[in-house]
Amino acid sequence: MGKLVFSMMQSLDGYVAGIDGGVPQVMRPGDQLSRHMNDQVRRWAGHICGRRMYEVMSYWDEDQPDWGAEERDFAAVWRSKPKWVVSRTLKSVGPNATLVREDAGVFVRALKAKFDGEITISGPALAGSATALGLIDEYHLYFRPFVFGGGKPYFAGPRPPLFLVSADTIGGDAVRVIYAA
Repeated sequence: MGKLVFSMMQSLDGYVAGIDGGVPQVMRPGDQLSRHMNDQVRRWAGHICGRRMYEVMSYWDEDQPDWGAEERDFAAVWRSKPKWVVSRTLKSVGPNATLVREDAGVFVRALKAKFDGEITISGPALAGSATALGLIDEYHLYFRPFVFGGGKPYFAGPRPPLFLVSADTIGGDAVRVIYAA
């Protein structure tokens, strides 16, 4: 059975995007955090996201001339993973992605039953819906040394108490905290 994990980087004050909805360039991960994230994606069985996050991540579908080795590695790993995009507005999705129009809760339950390993979900709104249905098994919070002062929070709403699994530093600018539901 698969384990559903909500994993995203965030500011120290708990926001995954700033007030304008974007992620400032200063949040760009350094080499150590990039390698860590690449290794995490390698372990995934697949990834679930909503329309907005899919549009953000589609950046990785085509090589960019200014990418370094870590970015090229991430793109290759990201492209290899199956992606499921929950959207009522998209008409189609790109390579290695499946458009999901059915009830997200029913779909996620079926994925967890079908796949072994970590299935990740991203985007606070979609993850908030999965949280409300009791579908998320772990939360991986990556705190970065920035304060946005507002924006889109990691948690879209309240949730029952979580249980600390682990905490560690990654490189010189990130702390990962893992909580189980």
